[in-house]
Parts: sequence; C-alpha cells; structure tokens
Amino acid sequence: MKQQQTIAGRVSSYYSATLNEQIDYPVLQDTIETDVVIIGGGFTGVASAVELAERGFRVVLVEANRLGWGASGRNGGQVTGSLSGDEAMRREMRKTLGDEVDDFIWHLRWRGHEIIKSRVEKYGIQCDLRYGHLHAACKPAHMKELEASYREAQQRGMGEEVTLLDTAGVRELLDTDFYCGALRNNRNMHLHPLNLCVGEAKAAAGLGVQIFEQTRVEEILHGERPAVITSQGRINARHVLLAGDVYHRLEQKKLKGMIFPAMGGIVTTKPLGELAQQINPHNLAVYDCRFVLDYYRMTADQRLLFGGGCNYSGRDSRDIAAELRPAIERTFPRLKGVEIEFEWSCAMGIVINRIPQLGRLSPNVWYCQGYSGHGIASSHIMGEIMADAISGHLEKFDTFAACKQIRVPFADLLGNPMLAAGMWYYQMLERLR
Repeated sequence: MKQQQTIAGRVSSYYSATLNEQIDYPVLQDTIETDVVIIGGGFTGVASAVELAERGFRVVLVEANRLGWGASGRNGGQVTGSLSGDEAMRREMRKTLGDEVDDFIWHLRWRGHEIIKSRVEKYGIQCDLRYGHLHAACKPAHMKELEASYREAQQRGMGEEVTLLDTAGVRELLDTDFYCGALRNNRNMHLHPLNLCVGEAKAAAGLGVQIFEQTRVEEILHGERPAVITSQGRINARHVLLAGDVYHRLEQKKLKGMIFPAMGGIVTTKPLGELAQQINPHNLAVYDCRFVLDYYRMTADQRLLFGGGCNYSGRDSRDIAAELRPAIERTFPRLKGVEIEFEWSCAMGIVINRIPQLGRLSPNVWYCQGYSGHGIASSHIMGEIMADAISGHLEKFDTFAACKQIRVPFADLLGNPMLAAGMWYYQMLERLR
C-alpha cells in the first residue's frame, strides 16, 4: 500500500487539513508495566482504550504512525446500521443463539450509534456529527432490498425514523435523476472521522491511558504475562489486544489469509457555497445499492465529499480524481467541471464472509479486525465487546469467536486476485438484475 504522508506524518486528505487539534504523543523509549496494551491507534484501538479506562484498567496504546492514520482517519464518514455480512452472521450465530439471533443482530447493529453519540456528548468531541442518510436504488431491482429493510424497521418500532421514497421523493431531497428510489434513515449519522478518532484518543488520555505514536511493534511475546516489543521499548502487560486491522503484519503465522485490503478512493471538491444547498439541501449522507457503490455527503464547510471505485487488487489508483469525476458529474450534472481540491485512498479490511473477526492467539492475547467497509459503527461495537471480554464477560465475544473464519491458502498470491474475481462475478450478476 502506498504511504504518501504530509510533513505532519498524516496522509494528505481533507480530514488531515481540517483536523481540530494536532496532539503529539511521544515515542515509547522505555520499559513499562500495564494491565492492557493495545496495538493500533484507529477506532478499534481507541474505542477499546476508552472502554477499558472507564472500567479502571491501566491501558497503554501504541500506534506505528499517527492516531487515525489508517482507515479510521480516511473513510467516508458515514455511520450506518449496516453490519456487513448480516446474512452470513445469522447463519453462523444461529448455531449458538438459535431463534434469538435476529434480535441479537438487530440490537447490535445500532449499538455503535449509541456509543458514538454518548461519547461525543460526554467528552465534548467536535466532529461535525449530523443525522440523516439515504440508501439509494439505482434501478428497480434494488427496491426489493430497500422495501425489505423498510418492513423490518417498521416491525421493530423505527417507523418514525425511516421513510421509503420513490423517484419523485428522492428528487425532492437531492438534485439528481440518478436514483429510482431510496430508504431515508434519520437514525444514521455522518461525521468527520479523524476528528472523532483524535477526540476519543484525547478522552482516553484524560482517563489515564498512555498513548505512544511513531512506535512500531516488532514482536509479541506470549506467556502468562505477555509483552510487546517495540523498536525502542517494551511493554509488559496482563493482556494484549491486536487492533491494527489490515494495516499490520503481526502474528502472520496465525492470521495470514484472513483479511485483505480493498482500496477505495475519496475526493472533496472546493467549497460549493449556495450550490451545496441546491444539490443536497437536507445535508444527507448517501450510498447506493450496487455491489461496488458510490457514497457521498456534504462537509461542514460545504464541500462534496465523494467516494467509490473500490478495487480488490490491493493497489492504489494512480489518479483518484480522474476516476471519480465521471461518477460525480453523472450524479450531479450541476457539478460538471467542478474543482477537486483533495484526493486520497483508503484501505478497507475485507473478510471473505464479511463477519468481523474476533479471537485469541493465546489465552491473554486477543485480536479484533475486519469490518469490510462498515468500520465506524462496527469498530465501536467491537471495542465494547473486547472490553467486556478482557473484563471477564465473554458472552458476545464467544458468539463472534465461534463464527467460522475463512482463511485463503497462499494468501500473498491468491488473496486479492480471488477477491477481484469475486467482485467481477457479483458485478456481472448485478448487471443482469
């Protein structure tokens, strides 16, 4: 993966340029003792750190780059109640939960919203949190999926928060003729993910969490009291949580072939001023129903932030703006020729069956990864589950850990080509619908 960085140590992006506060944490250069050491300063690591610190644990968090350096600080900023792999999870979890599985997954899928909302309010995190989302249909066949989601939401008491829209209904909300319908969801949110991640880390530090940046982990020593060895230091702990998702290369003997990078591109336009109110007057986040989808929203300073073009090769695009401009102009003809000021890539951790991977490498060395493009809400859900597990409450952790985790043999050679072939197959099926 290409690692283009700014002088401040962050990937050049709109989010980096609008970071509220640049907090510099030290490099670990000593041997220290703690209860839990977390490897990875993205949402999984930071959310777990807050949860554990609130429960009284001594926590150390180490990040090889800067906090939020990976997907947590580069994504589309949409917080939706979509757990990637819902159906696969139902099949796997039915073995342990039986008829309770549907209720378990339904309530779980909204837990991330509750955690984020509560944390933003409790710690005063400024991250441009807004409500309102459209899941949009590009052709009539997509409406069946939206109608099913609408019926389930109605049955479960979300009637006042969801609205099923036809073509005219979408046209009242967006200045586009690209969609034939949509499901509006006012519980879903959108936000500035890097400001949320850095804000949560600041909250964790205020709770006593020791945070170290530019501190690369070289080895995990397993045992009754495990240790993490960094380039210049050592951390002895009771528990280790590996939370690096697709960006780390640790413990590959056990984790290799389980998660793969899919590269997505994101751009932001110049500030649109009054034009922003014309194309998206209700400030809704949007993504469509296609297998390889487009997603977008307005930023706080009235830019269009637009992502898509996901590829499973594991390689960055050479010209993200050129690839996404046709999709922008197709969606919003008013924006033909609009100036694009920022472009960057985001590597998402893709799991073959789309079920988040929770497990143990040894009795007190844990891992949590693999959100398949739904990371903001899912990482906060899993952060709470991991904190529960480390605290001795294993019910939800065991439910996920019992799910079959698919491993691709000869992953370095076959992993991403297999994902690319799968993407091509599903795109072909979609064109026939």
